[in-house]
Amino acid sequence: MRSDNPSAPNKSTFQGISLEKYSVQWKGLFISGNRKLSYLGTLLRINGPRGSIGGPPSEHTSRRIVETLLTNPETKALWAYFLELSKIPRGSKAEAAAADWVAEQGRALGCQVERDPVGNVLIRKPATPGRENRPGIVVQAHVDMVCEKNEGTDHDFLKDPLKLVHEGDLVRATGTTLGADNGIGVCAGLALLARKDLAHGPLEVLVTIDEETGLTGASNIAPGWLKAKYLLNLDSEEEGRLTIGCAGGVDTTITRALTLETPTAGKRAYRLKAFGLKGGHSGTEIHTGRGNAIRLLAQVVSFMMPRHGMELVSIKGGNKRNAIPREAAAVFFMDPAHEEIFRQELARHEAHWKSAFGQIEPGLALSLEPSEGEQVLSVEDSVRFIGLLLGLPHGVEAMSPDIPGLTQTSTNLGVVDTADGEAEVTMLTRSSIDASKFALAERISAVSALAGFQPTLESPYPGWKPDPTSSLVCHMEKVHQQLFGKAMEISAIHAGLECGLIGEKHPGMEMVSFGPNMWEVHTPSEHVSVSSVENVWKLLVKAVEEA
Repeated sequence: MRSDNPSAPNKSTFQGISLEKYSVQWKGLFISGNRKLSYLGTLLRINGPRGSIGGPPSEHTSRRIVETLLTNPETKALWAYFLELSKIPRGSKAEAAAADWVAEQGRALGCQVERDPVGNVLIRKPATPGRENRPGIVVQAHVDMVCEKNEGTDHDFLKDPLKLVHEGDLVRATGTTLGADNGIGVCAGLALLARKDLAHGPLEVLVTIDEETGLTGASNIAPGWLKAKYLLNLDSEEEGRLTIGCAGGVDTTITRALTLETPTAGKRAYRLKAFGLKGGHSGTEIHTGRGNAIRLLAQVVSFMMPRHGMELVSIKGGNKRNAIPREAAAVFFMDPAHEEIFRQELARHEAHWKSAFGQIEPGLALSLEPSEGEQVLSVEDSVRFIGLLLGLPHGVEAMSPDIPGLTQTSTNLGVVDTADGEAEVTMLTRSSIDASKFALAERISAVSALAGFQPTLESPYPGWKPDPTSSLVCHMEKVHQQLFGKAMEISAIHAGLECGLIGEKHPGMEMVSFGPNMWEVHTPSEHVSVSSVENVWKLLVKAVEEA
């Protein structure tokens, strides 16, 4: 951890890891979905202001991270690795240093380390003597993380370490995503390699890059690189659940060259912002009915623009195609004589949408503030742009007819931006049925073309077909029953996992995915349960030992 005092000596190490102290013209329609009150919403009201859990970390709190997370000898190595990994920036497509660090840890443990051309890391450890003929196991996780932060949080994801806080049974970061997705999995793999008293067959740990923004690492794995029969993916977020299938996906990028003009004389620039929404993972939380800040902003602008002569400068919202947008803003010019009535109407819009979402989005807010701008979009471009944002689908398209409660097909209106004279919208469409996935993507393309935009489908990836009768599934069920006295919940998920791509390259490989309890992944409220990490660690160790 980073010391609050740069001159403080390093007094503690573990496995060679330093443990220093970190110190337009359409009226839109929205149908609200499931009004389930989330656990986090309750937690926020108890422990701190909107958008955070508790207050900023003190020096005492930072020290407690080391003192408390490393007290359990069973998970000491795992948390020591995670604390060190959290010092290294590892946003998607900027995780090279973190991947290098993983490789260094493998070499330090005396294991064989291989790298492929895109940067994936494969660490091999020979079988314990006498277990050479046991089935090989590969433990797999991705090293990159989604980089999201609350507005006003002073954090540079390209250079700053994460500021971790341990409160009760939870670990979180201050104002940013935590990176437990999937850093906990990476560090569990390293801790498994470091364990000297574990009897095992041939063991591999595969750490992939750029999972969150394109599954680049898994897509580029060479066929046959892995030698194991079984793959344990550690990129799941609910303890006690064994995932045996996932959705495939396809990205759609929608663009249009913009005509820019000079704003009308006498008008002033303003910034209209929609914020305070929960956001979340566009796969695992798309069914919750959470608001999309981009869609909300478009609804408001579509009503206000003709009434107040708004001349759009830009629209910007969302950060990741696979995260439900929490914030979005439009900069525009308007006659200042309209400001007072604009604010009154904006307050009514805020009350309307807060009522529509109910307990789903208690923090929803709309604001207006002075801004700056030089050129505005033409009227035609403005109308087409807002119309597109209203017309594009977002949310659940279909539920699975075979698995109760499982989303089968959905799409996420993830990112919108206007820069360098071009509008760009990015969407991620998911489905466990390939035909449904591409049918929805084609509909998105048709809507885009009708609005005068150019759609491009990119980076399709396959789903992972469930096999509940596989020997690996049966093995995991048996081990879980022995450890905890209860059965695992067997399921498929509506999120992308790397298993489908890896399985394509390794026919016959049996795969499962599991992990500890995490909440609000892909948001600054992301947090993970310490006790759940301990339970999943026990499951991982026993599953490898008894395979």
